[in-house]
Amino acid sequence: TVEDTIAEGDKVVLRFAAGGAHQGEFLGIPKTGKRVKITGVYILRLADGKIVEKWVNPDLLLMMQQLGAFPC
Repeated sequence: TVEDTIAEGDKVVLRFAAGGAHQGEFLGIPKTGKRVKITGVYILRLADGKIVEKWVNPDLLLMMQQLGAFPC
């Protein structure tokens, strides 16, 4: 889900939330079946109406905490 969108010049910033179930090994953590929700930020650079660069910063610490890998 896109929570916020900000655009200026050739850049667009999206703040997002995503969720799902942990159905397989991820970063060494065996499948837990737990539902997780993460948030993050995309920064996109556009040229000629196309995305030419993309940076993504998901909150993986939040997800790892929800999977029980780190204490809250």
